[in-house]
Amino acid sequence: MLEKRVTIYDIASALDVTVSTVSRALSNFPGISEGRRKEVFEMAAKLNYRPNKLASALKSGKTFIIGIIVPSIEAHFFASIIHSIEDELKSSGYSIIVYQSNESRDKEVKGVTTLLEAQVDGIMASLTLETDNVDHFQEVIKQGKPLILFDRVHDSLKVPTVTLNDFKAGFIAASHLIERGYKKIAFVTTSHKIKIFGERLKGYKEALKLNNMPIRDEHIILGGLSIKDGRFGVSKLLRNEIRPDAIIAGDDFTALGIAKKLKEINLAPPVIGVMGFANEVFSPYVTPSLSTVDQHPNRMGSECAKLFLDMIKQKNPYDKLPKVVIEPTIVDRQSTGTYIAYPA
Repeated sequence: MLEKRVTIYDIASALDVTVSTVSRALSNFPGISEGRRKEVFEMAAKLNYRPNKLASALKSGKTFIIGIIVPSIEAHFFASIIHSIEDELKSSGYSIIVYQSNESRDKEVKGVTTLLEAQVDGIMASLTLETDNVDHFQEVIKQGKPLILFDRVHDSLKVPTVTLNDFKAGFIAASHLIERGYKKIAFVTTSHKIKIFGERLKGYKEALKLNNMPIRDEHIILGGLSIKDGRFGVSKLLRNEIRPDAIIAGDDFTALGIAKKLKEINLAPPVIGVMGFANEVFSPYVTPSLSTVDQHPNRMGSECAKLFLDMIKQKNPYDKLPKVVIEPTIVDRQSTGTYIAYPA
């Protein structure tokens, strides 16, 4: 048998006061004495009263719930962002709902619809690799709800964003390898036209150019981002007439695939150096430990939360469109040790 839910009517009856008195006391409304307020709260606790959030939401027009859409919750990078957003917003009374798109635009579209139907107060999203058309996000803006894009963004959406300086990320990744003595640096990344990956590739090319090193098209492998794609990229690169002595991967999972394949054929770092992106949780523990570019996901999540809290203070949440850019840093580990030449 279901337990009867305690209501403010039950509290009012137990105290022999009006329902409005209980409601005003629980809402900390002015005009209620401290003694009466204490009586109401004590009785609410005694009766195990739990506020009806749905009813409160219908009355106030706010649910105090934020929707977050990410490509994958398995990646430590996105999990860290989610944790940081939640931690930053909890003191303001907000909870979160997370929707995983699994790199599918169709699922991303469904996610936006689902979250809006759940009456969330705003949405934060990182786009899928497939997302080139962002029309589905226009409904969020149309409803006047805050929309914030992070990490993977789209220039056609005029909304606040939190991103990494991805050009610099590609530049410092290549520069780090050059400083360690590597001269034939390849890049294995996604073929999808997502801005962040294009910017990293541009940064890589600029670093080679400034160091008077040739940019070889056959050293740029465009495919997917996974352990499997990393292994495939190595196999393809080593068939080239000019074999690379270092490889930058589009993310740490791809870098892990590259490192594992190189180990199998006795070309493990630092014979061929390997550099990843994202500083995933496994990166320090593989052998050799993986050098990577730290994208500072905790700060990214914190900045998203701060932007949201600023947006809800404005009459129009889109009066201002701040673009927060986070600077990347190198995490130097064993996979980019000083270059050791291998026999041709």
